[in-house]
Amino acid sequence: MFVIVCGGPGWPDAAADKAIQAYLRGLQPEGLASVCTGAMILGASGVLDGRRATTRRHAVGTETVAPLERLGRTGSVRSMVAQVVDAGVVTGGGVSLAIDTTLFLLGRLYGQEAREAIARVIEYDRAYAANEAALGIVVDLVRR
Repeated sequence: MFVIVCGGPGWPDAAADKAIQAYLRGLQPEGLASVCTGAMILGASGVLDGRRATTRRHAVGTETVAPLERLGRTGSVRSMVAQVVDAGVVTGGGVSLAIDTTLFLLGRLYGQEAREAIARVIEYDRAYAANEAALGIVVDLVRR
């Protein structure tokens, strides 16, 4: 089972919520993932301490600092990747990369053959391959 933390415009409030932070800290790292600015919520909870992570690369709307840059101020970050897996925690880039992150998680749960079959069924196999080639996936499954 995975808990996938989604971002969105409410991420600053969610990141400051002590109950959310405590809940996330109580979960096993191997069952945690985020997409987009959900990584900011994981970061605020301390789950990303000492781990590499990724999130959305560009500031939008009224943001003056890109989330990736902000996350980088709190720890080690890989900017040009689709997903980062560090000690079990999976973080995915911006919103459209949520599909890539979900496919990655499905592959982790059910195997690469299942992931590839699902990607074909949803007609995303070429996009997944293109994003992986262009952005890459950093995997470090070593527990710290």
